[in-house]
Amino acid sequence: MLDFRLVTFLTLCEEKSFTRTAKRLCISQPAVSQHIHYLEDYYGTKLFTYNHRTLLLTPQGEKLEEFARLSKADWAKAEAGIRSVKDKSRISFGATMTIGEFVMPQILEEMMEDLSGTNLTMLVDNTQTLLHKLRQGEIDFAIVEGLFNRNDYTTRVLSTSRFIAVCAGRHPFAARRVSFGEIFTQRLIVREPGSGTRSILEQALSVHNQSILSFPEKIEIANLNVIKKLVEKGLGITFLYEKAAEKELREGSLVRIDLEDFDIVRNFQFVCLKGSRFEDEYLSFLEQCRIALARAGY
Repeated sequence: MLDFRLVTFLTLCEEKSFTRTAKRLCISQPAVSQHIHYLEDYYGTKLFTYNHRTLLLTPQGEKLEEFARLSKADWAKAEAGIRSVKDKSRISFGATMTIGEFVMPQILEEMMEDLSGTNLTMLVDNTQTLLHKLRQGEIDFAIVEGLFNRNDYTTRVLSTSRFIAVCAGRHPFAARRVSFGEIFTQRLIVREPGSGTRSILEQALSVHNQSILSFPEKIEIANLNVIKKLVEKGLGITFLYEKAAEKELREGSLVRIDLEDFDIVRNFQFVCLKGSRFEDEYLSFLEQCRIALARAGY
């Protein structure tokens, strides 16, 4: 069990307010102050400071936050193992929507026999949400797409996929080479902010001094299958990983837009907290995933 004073400290790091921290933890505000003073006395340093009434971590506080988050995550993993039924191992991880819907099913199918005796949980969500849950110790590791600060994590490449623009099979763009500027005559159907797919698109557009706002119309939808259905009906274009549209591309309901000056290949990244005592266990699972992908022909 993580020391209750460190729980208070981590909550204050998130809330940036003694009042909100007390309310969230259902304790008094003086109790919050006592917990923080205890830690500051124990470590012999200030952990927080105020700047124009804004509560900020000191450099020493930032180091303690990193240590406390890692400790919280490892405790959550250890406690789950202690409480597991009939000594079954437990794996809880997250995957972004593209990976969770179009890559992990092949992996898990190949690994199912090896996973007998394992309680496995996979959460599917966007990159930002999964990284937050990883820092909170709610999942053991994540497999994500998109851009994030890799300095905070141990990362490895699971696989790669081409990032492409697609349209309906009967769309005028389907039959010819398309200049980059022409795409801004179309309605864009795109994932929500925080998704890896969207962050890759935003980066690609910025290289051309453009943004999502450059499109005349924009529709944001969190479900990739819904996006594909709308594009199939000719209601707009979208950008996604090729692996996420293999079936539709094969059948011709979606067509890759032959877009000038657009050739992007990105990695699907395995991510866990740097320094976790369970890191070797997580990396072993990653290696099993790689082997399963190879067996599945990826």
